[in-house]
Amino acid sequence: MAINYSFSRQGRTRRTAVVVIAVYASCIAAIALLDAAWWLMSIISLLTIPALMDLWFNPKSGLELTQTELNWFTGRRKGSLKFAEIDTMRFDTRWDLSVRVTAILSDKKRVRLPYESLPPHRRFELELQAKDVRVNRHHFVVI
Repeated sequence: MAINYSFSRQGRTRRTAVVVIAVYASCIAAIALLDAAWWLMSIISLLTIPALMDLWFNPKSGLELTQTELNWFTGRRKGSLKFAEIDTMRFDTRWDLSVRVTAILSDKKRVRLPYESLPPHRRFELELQAKDVRVNRHHFVVI
């Protein structure tokens, strides 16, 4: 089966490393220069654990479109849908400007595609439309 469109990304990015380093540097600077409470800065530092896990494990995620189906993967999770099963692909722009994509199937079940496996939404929408998949956009929806 030929792949018509493919997208993939890695969890380990330069931006993630820079943000983690900036958080730690800010916490150390706050303790040293502003006499901030060390326990409060420790709690703030704990918020970086998911980013550290991405840097350490480097999970791969992505999406592929073939002639007949949509396949995605993220870490150990995988999923697949045939275009014949899909009634509509719903693109929801949230208040944080992220776009979530949900496949609404013919039997009205909903399958949310993992955010980390999604390509840039405009390109993904064009690729789906080229496959004659109906796409609905909803802006600033609380999910």
